[in-house]
Amino acid sequence: MSKLFSGNKGEWTEPYVLLKLLVDQELYFGDEYLNKIKDIVMPIISVIRQEQEYQAVYSYDKDKRNIIISIGETGNSYFVPIENFQENTVKLLNAINNSKGDRAFEIPSIDEFLKNIGCSILKAKSTSKSDIHIVIHDIKTGICPKLGFSIKSELGASSTLFNASQSTNFTFKIPNWDNKRTAEINSLMNVRGSSDVKRRVQKILEYGYDLEFESVDKPVFKNNLVMVDSCFPEIISKMLKIYFSGLATNVSDIVAKTCDANPIQYDKEFHHKFYIYKVKHFLNIVALGMLPTQVWQGIYDATGGYLVVKEDGEIVCYHIYSRNEFDNYLFYNTKFDTPSASRNKFGEIYEQNGEFFFKLNFQIRFQ
Repeated sequence: MSKLFSGNKGEWTEPYVLLKLLVDQELYFGDEYLNKIKDIVMPIISVIRQEQEYQAVYSYDKDKRNIIISIGETGNSYFVPIENFQENTVKLLNAINNSKGDRAFEIPSIDEFLKNIGCSILKAKSTSKSDIHIVIHDIKTGICPKLGFSIKSELGASSTLFNASQSTNFTFKIPNWDNKRTAEINSLMNVRGSSDVKRRVQKILEYGYDLEFESVDKPVFKNNLVMVDSCFPEIISKMLKIYFSGLATNVSDIVAKTCDANPIQYDKEFHHKFYIYKVKHFLNIVALGMLPTQVWQGIYDATGGYLVVKEDGEIVCYHIYSRNEFDNYLFYNTKFDTPSASRNKFGEIYEQNGEFFFKLNFQIRFQ
């Protein structure tokens, strides 16, 4: 007897998306509030999942009463009634919703079905940001492109849009710092016993000092930001100061305060939305391809967009075909986050060549 699949809510969401898409037979675009846009629909022709050792392709028979499943490159295929997919879609959603916390769990009632339809793992194997591929019928153009999508779920813990690492550290100088205060600042901890980076920043500012942006620690990430805009490293540094000062958390609120501060001194006479536009563009390219540790050449990995599984189990699509809705979804549904200071080596005052510095880390998470 094979081992039962086991995973957390986010991992179980991936086979749920496979089943739900095949049952729905079409993709709905979403607006910035996760509502379906009823008049923008893309019929689904097939769904492709990358398993551990093969690719599984799911399509429909002529009457759309059966799912045709093709495994690997053997050319062999078989049929499974779509009503079986409907039944197991409901079972899977109920099991995910009934699970508590974000621990791993098994669902014996659908395990055999998933294996019978070709699933060898819960989370599809992927070396890019695309978790699943869908061949759709683009009604506007008449073509049938194969599009890659990243899956985001509201059924479990919120996921990150932009992951933290030591590569996403920003270094700030503290001019005229009194070293006698260093130990006090570096000793501030939160109730969990971790570095209280926000309180440390607030204390530095309370004492009348400033954090002056010095550099992005890693050249590759710095140049990726410059690809967005030559001033974008400075813009992010201002946003980090606003967040770690405790003034705002949501991306849209932080950008509003950045607009008010206008650190780049843009000409605001004609009410151009410089900061909003640049941040939306950044969120878009992060969602569809840019990683802080790899050279960004403007190539999108997830060639379609995002599939978002809502709390009620419905799926909405954010696609580069509907750029404004996609940008607004990212802009209004993300927030800054504080990752582990010890793991990512930031949040402490340190001395170098007689000057004092402080690192802040950049991470964005879905709300």
